[in-house]
Parts: sequence; structure tokens; C-alpha cells
Amino acid sequence: MDTKTAGRGARALDMIHSMTYFVPETEQYLTEAGLRPGRMCYFAGRAAAMGAVGPGVVAATFYNFNPELVERHIPRAWTLASPEAVVAARFRSVEAALRRLLGEELAASADVTEAAELARTAAVACTGDGRALYAAHADLEWPTEPLLVLWHAITLLREHRGDGHIAALLGAGLSGLQALVTHTGTGRGFTVAAAQATRGWSAQQWKAAEDDLQVRGLLVADGTLTEAGTQLRSQVEAATDQMALAPWTALGDAGAERLTEIGKTLSRAILAGGAIPDGIFTAASGRAAKPLPSGS
Repeated sequence: MDTKTAGRGARALDMIHSMTYFVPETEQYLTEAGLRPGRMCYFAGRAAAMGAVGPGVVAATFYNFNPELVERHIPRAWTLASPEAVVAARFRSVEAALRRLLGEELAASADVTEAAELARTAAVACTGDGRALYAAHADLEWPTEPLLVLWHAITLLREHRGDGHIAALLGAGLSGLQALVTHTGTGRGFTVAAAQATRGWSAQQWKAAEDDLQVRGLLVADGTLTEAGTQLRSQVEAATDQMALAPWTALGDAGAERLTEIGKTLSRAILAGGAIPDGIFTAASGRAAKPLPSGS
């Protein structure tokens, strides 16, 4: 199987998980569980599977967030809501959001059931070796509703890939902030403004990282990548794909293609439902707040 299959599949499925971080249902259900509105819901919601961990663990496993931002919310979150309560609230929020964005007919469709079975097959083929955030989520009990099985399986695939991506970034000598700066430099992800705001980096910290990357010959003064920077990011993505290939291999070519196909359909519906606010992602990322073209 071509290693790029892992990257294509991840991009097709990602919106089904990542909408979690933008939809209003997340804050609604997590604040009802006791958390404070805002970034606390993100940090605690994603970290709760690990238990009542401290800010160092969250910053390390999330990687590209300013540790100072994490410290404003963790461990205080665990004094307001237990990790178990946060996990349960997160699943409730996901179900509500996906049913709203997809509509009841699509949410309960045979395609969702088929995708859930395929994604679960892929997810259980992952291994937790060296992948702390994935392993924590893999220890959670599987839901029974197909829509939630699909979301949980995609979460496992996403965190499994993410843990491997961090290993690739470390191997490339990129800190969390440098990884974020070079990612925006590709023009295919977050806008710079969104990356700075959501990850908690000041303009001065961002400029310092840019300066370091320019010294290394990876970044141009305008924030775009040099040829060497583009090559390094390509190497990182290739290594990430390689480390994320096992679950897709478990599906075989036909299963991987089918899951990717259904993932694109669901992602288009989620984007068309307005899950992502304007200004978060560049148009080239394919995740801007508008319907995706049918061939994307």
C-alpha cells in the first residue's frame, strides 16, 4: 500500500473530528459539566482521557501550544469537573453537533454505519507504543451508536497520527512553535493570525521563532518556506504517513478507499453546515468555511 494513503485518509476524515473544537455544542455540554467557557473546554476536553494530568503533560502531548496558555486552565479544570465527567460530556456534545451538521437522515445512514465499521477496524490496528495521547483515548470504552463509534475511531486515528507527527517533528529539530510557524508557511493550514491566537503565542514569540528558522535557512522573511524548508516539511509529512500506515493497511486498498470516500462526503456536509468560522484556515487548506468542491 502506498504510504500516501495514510495522509489522504487522514485529510478526508479529519473534519469529522476537528469540528469538535469549533462547534457551540462542545462549550455548552462541557460548561454544563462544570468547566469554564473558552480554552479550558479545549484543553480539558482533549486531555481528559489521560486523567487529571498536569499542564506539562498537556503541553507535551499537544506540542504546539504555548505552555503558559495551558497553565491558565490545567490543572484548575480538574477542580471543576472530573476527567470522567468531561469525557462523558464530550461524547454527548459530539453526538449533538454531528446530528445537527449532518442532519438526521445522513447521521443515521448506512454510509455512516459502514464508515464506523471500517474506521473501527483501522483504529484497533493501531498500537500504543510511544503514543501517549492515542493510548489514553484507546483505553476509553467504545460507544455503541454508529455515529459515535465513527467519531471515536477517527479520534483514535487522529491522535495516533498526531503522536507520530510529533516524533517526526522532533526528529526534524522543530520545536512546537517552530512546527506551527513552518506549517503556516506552507499556506495550507491555519492562517498566521489564527495560529497565534488559538495556540497562545505572542507576536514577539512568533517573530523570534521566525528569526531562528531564517537563520536555519528554512523560512523567508515574508513567512513562506524556502526550498529547504519545503523539503523538510515534506520529509516530516512522509515520515508521519509512514508511521500512520498500519491502520490503513489493515483495511486493505478497497477498504481504505471506501472509508476515504465516505469521509469526504461527511466532511463536505459538516463544512456546508458552517462548522468552521471564517478566518481560521487558508483557502488552500480545503477546510475553509465553505462547501468543498466535489472533486476535492
